[in-house]
Amino acid sequence: MQTLKVSLVQGATRWHDPQANRAYYGQLIAPLAGSDLIVLPETFTSGFSNEAIQAAEVMDGATAEWLKAQARELDAAICGSVQMRVADQVFNRLLFATPDGVLAHYDKRHLFRYADEHKRYAAGSERRVVRWRGWNICLQVCYDLRFPVFARNRHDGSAFDYDLLLYVANWPSARRHAWRTLLAARAIENLSYCVGVNRVGYDGNDLHYAGDSVLHDFLGQPMVELGAQEQTVTVSLDPAALAAHRERFPAWMDADSFTLD
Repeated sequence: MQTLKVSLVQGATRWHDPQANRAYYGQLIAPLAGSDLIVLPETFTSGFSNEAIQAAEVMDGATAEWLKAQARELDAAICGSVQMRVADQVFNRLLFATPDGVLAHYDKRHLFRYADEHKRYAAGSERRVVRWRGWNICLQVCYDLRFPVFARNRHDGSAFDYDLLLYVANWPSARRHAWRTLLAARAIENLSYCVGVNRVGYDGNDLHYAGDSVLHDFLGQPMVELGAQEQTVTVSLDPAALAAHRERFPAWMDADSFTLD
């Protein structure tokens, strides 16, 4: 494994305007050549909205092609979630584009009942770990953060499921304490780096987002913490430090074994 340079892109997503958001986030990520992984927020083309389902895209649509083009241009993996239509269902789908044109995805498993997301969108059924530049990265979306079993980092006797746990979100400032607390907990309990990228500003429902994007090390200590403004930061993750911690503190050897349905 090599050092992984991860860029957190915390923006003020425009409401229901995919074209404007692609242009906006394109400007934010343009200086990030040299990063290995660029992380955009949840539903970065529309904001978190049940009404945006009417403009849901497809896997060969404008945003998917834009992500692949940006990945090629910057020689980096780029990820963020969008509303994606598959047959007669729409998923909150986290897309993970790499410079070779491959587009992996993860469909949000836990739908936010408090905002009726479960009434409009379909839930994903499978956890997704992607491999990128020697790192195994577990993809998660927003409300998934509240369900630790689904994110549990298992060890098969020779290797962990993943090395980096990644969350994209539209997490309102009213619940920012939970966001900040749970991201640290996920890093600690999973002996893993953990990144959470949130948006800022007000959305079309007048909900406020305080950002608080963060990258925690395997001890749950923040390597970088963003504020409540538009901000882009790049952090280098050290695989040797991660491996040393896992060897020094082998809590995985005492973990409960289980399978996920």
